[in-house]
Amino acid sequence: MPAALADLLVLDLSRVLAGPYATMVLADLGARVIKVEQPGLGDETRQWGPPFAENGLSAYFIAVNRNKQSIAVNLKHPDGQAIVRALARRADVLIENFLPGTLARMGLGYDDLRVLNPGLIYCSITGYGQSGPDALRPGYDTVIQAEGGLMSITGEPDGPPLKTGVAVADITTGLYAAASILAALHYRAQSGVGQYIDIALFDVQLSWLANVASAYLVSDQPPRRYGNGHATIVPYQPFAAADGYLMIAVGNDQQFARFCAALAHPEWVADERFATNPARVAHRAILVPLIAEVIAREPVAVWLERLRAAEVPCGPVNDIPTALHSPQAQARAMVQRIDGVRMVAPAPKLSETPATIRSAPPALGVDTEAILREMGYEPDQISALRAAGVVG
Repeated sequence: MPAALADLLVLDLSRVLAGPYATMVLADLGARVIKVEQPGLGDETRQWGPPFAENGLSAYFIAVNRNKQSIAVNLKHPDGQAIVRALARRADVLIENFLPGTLARMGLGYDDLRVLNPGLIYCSITGYGQSGPDALRPGYDTVIQAEGGLMSITGEPDGPPLKTGVAVADITTGLYAAASILAALHYRAQSGVGQYIDIALFDVQLSWLANVASAYLVSDQPPRRYGNGHATIVPYQPFAAADGYLMIAVGNDQQFARFCAALAHPEWVADERFATNPARVAHRAILVPLIAEVIAREPVAVWLERLRAAEVPCGPVNDIPTALHSPQAQARAMVQRIDGVRMVAPAPKLSETPATIRSAPPALGVDTEAILREMGYEPDQISALRAAGVVG
């Protein structure tokens, strides 16, 4: 089947997570992605382990670098810069995550490359953007979670602020970058003009505070931590069953009535303290212990059967192995093995142009020679570049 982005060439100068996640999304949809890495070292996540796969690649690197080619180029060398400029002439998209001004000092900034390729989409991912008092600070996911307010609303009410279990600021920044690149490509298709995209982890973190940020802007009341509970919906949290944890998400009063019936406590529906969601929120300290006492009497499987029969949203609290090997994950083919490496599959399912895994993440510089030959370099030139430490 055809790939939606098969006609696109993406030059990936990013490292670690946000940028590589964005380019992986584009690669899964068919774009050709050339990952530019430092000779001898490469993307630092290549060494972030254990665990490591049998081919020596770290699990971290594997997570976001499939469907890519790797060329090792020394960006500090003039000849290396010339290689990148030549690639940028042909590229549709360039994505990078250096500190602001770094690539410009190498003659590889947007203003430099747009002269060579007016249609280039140039996306810069940084911690704090290209402007503002923090622009020159490096961006790290957990620091962004802290400064962007996420940690202040994560954790138990009487406990310390906590980070999330996955680098969500990085991942969502990668998604924003991919969406912005596609928007810029759509505009270019109409206008013929490329553009510059400035994506900041801090901005992204603030943007997806969503209803929590909105609640503060409406009320001027600082949001607080509710542990696994919900600030404005009750009951909406996990409960301990006899043999594990069960997540219950009662989203409206009709569901609450069915929930009470399933728990054999229909009288709760008529109790004015619990009859509406605002009332339940106001009296959560009374209602939640009542629910917890009932849920603790039976195992998870019993409650899943009863609550699902009552059309009450619920689910078991799975660990990662259980989630990845669940019947639903298998039915959706969400774990795939390519070139001997197991990976989580692309999430979107497109009917005509499906996202696919075509190749495992590349070894460092494995495609250097082939790409240089494609660009017109002769074998003796490539050998000279290797000897000079320009490429690896």
